[in-house]
Amino acid sequence: MIRVIGGQYKGKRLKRVPGKSVRPIPHKLKESLFNIIQEKLSGSIVLDGFAGTGSFGIEALSRGAEVVVFVDDHYPSVKVIKENILKCGAKEKARVMHKEFNRAVIQLAKEESQFDLIFLDPPYRLLDERDPLKVISKRDILKKGGQVILRRFYKTKFVSQHLRRKRQVFLGDDCLSFYE
Repeated sequence: MIRVIGGQYKGKRLKRVPGKSVRPIPHKLKESLFNIIQEKLSGSIVLDGFAGTGSFGIEALSRGAEVVVFVDDHYPSVKVIKENILKCGAKEKARVMHKEFNRAVIQLAKEESQFDLIFLDPPYRLLDERDPLKVISKRDILKKGGQVILRRFYKTKFVSQHLRRKRQVFLGDDCLSFYE
């Protein structure tokens, strides 16, 4: 079961994406993450990349984010994200983009969008092939003083040349890396 754990939508149950292609963020990991970033949320503009169910972005809206842009290229995920946003009554604060992540970032850059907080939860194998932080840095969509949070499998060796890692948090099989 996926649910919102704090804020305005606390307790709302969120729909899951059918199948095993999407791995929702575990409750304990989400709780730890939001304890760390809570102070940055009020009035923030957030990008939820590789959004899956939209759980992270909806939690951010519930806790005070002004706007969240959800990006996913998997149609069943996009459908579930839209349903979850409607279930929480957050349609006016959300934008859902059905695009491959790099293409979405390029479009957002052309629109001169910038974000206070970017959460990335890519398929683990993607980090073996490319660096999603490169397009964020190159297209300058992270506001000065903003932060990128990358969820990855703890055994994945990932190093980015494009943003500076400030912190890492390990919980179970997951690692959250915080970049500036």
